[in-house]
Amino acid sequence: MYKLKEIEEGIYYVGVNDRQKVLFENMWPLPYGVSYNAYLIVDEKTVLVDTVDVCYSDIFLKKIEDALNGRELDYLIVDHMEPDHAGSIRLLRQRYPNVQIVGNAKTFGMLEGFHGIKDGLHEVKEGDSLNIGSRSLTFYMAPMVHWPEVMVTYDEKHQLLFSADAFGTYGTLDGGVIDTEMNLDHFWDEMTRYYANIVGKYGTPVQNALRKLSGLTIRTICSTHGPVWKAQIGKVIGIYDRLSRYEGEPGVVVVYGSMYGNTEQMAEAIATSLADHGVKNIVMHNVSKSHASYILKDIFKYKGLIIGSPTYSNQLYPEVDALLSKIELREVKNRYFGYFGSFCWAGAAVKRLAAFAERMKWETVGTPVEQKQGRIADQYEACRALGEAMALRIKNEE
Repeated sequence: MYKLKEIEEGIYYVGVNDRQKVLFENMWPLPYGVSYNAYLIVDEKTVLVDTVDVCYSDIFLKKIEDALNGRELDYLIVDHMEPDHAGSIRLLRQRYPNVQIVGNAKTFGMLEGFHGIKDGLHEVKEGDSLNIGSRSLTFYMAPMVHWPEVMVTYDEKHQLLFSADAFGTYGTLDGGVIDTEMNLDHFWDEMTRYYANIVGKYGTPVQNALRKLSGLTIRTICSTHGPVWKAQIGKVIGIYDRLSRYEGEPGVVVVYGSMYGNTEQMAEAIATSLADHGVKNIVMHNVSKSHASYILKDIFKYKGLIIGSPTYSNQLYPEVDALLSKIELREVKNRYFGYFGSFCWAGAAVKRLAAFAERMKWETVGTPVEQKQGRIADQYEACRALGEAMALRIKNEE
């Protein structure tokens, strides 16, 4: 029998850890793995909040059986239909055929599409409540955080929020479940990376959800990924608030592509100038080595961004071009932007970076630098001037 963690009286953690998957959504690296969190409430009625990836359904179902201790499962609340949380619904229904599935109208459209389930449904709308005995659960819609059907569930008795993917992070729960039980150091950067990779485009819906939930007293947040938040709720909400407003910290990300090292030397000169003029938070990324997941994390984290690219077949360097597409997809706002490039016989990279800046509606800082062939000495001072201009703009923000 599993010894299950009791989050609050009658609320048990029944989630699982995934240390096998290499890429989340087949795109984003998982050096610390990822947890799929689900929770079982035992009251006069029994209620499961979300399920887990189908790969872990056997462990998950055994945990539920142990927590129920011979009782039936009355309700399944589906806060989010993404397969890493809803993948085990069909097997759960087979095990507990009388379970009522609680969700909104959009949830049920997806439930049929993914699992062919059309009956045994209990539809809820904004502000509806479900009485399960000593407590009531209230539902609030949070569309596009980060799918259209997302909702959150609030237990007023314990002032506890089941938040779906909101306030989530990469990383497995290695023994502890609640934030007070573990060293959280690596979770903070992983939370920013998770947000930048998964939620990043949906800043306005996140802000809408934060405003809606601001009237609730929340002592515990049970997300579907990462620790259960108790002691660090203020910090966690603050991170999501800042990221969803695209509010970068003072610092500069220098991103470049380079085939033969010439564009890289321009990046080195710019970074040296940034440091010489007082910028301490400088992050450099070679797009041929750094995964886009980590570059996006730093772009969301810091206010300044400088990108350099060689011209490649009259286009941007392919990996730079791919990164720009990911930035545009996330509609990142309010960045200070500088850019530079190089070419052998015909320059195009700087012109295309200028067009990117226009599309993003960012403030361009400094004079763009374009270098022909390997003559870095000819453009060294221009690179330093670009770094200095960005440093002054960043320092004016402090």
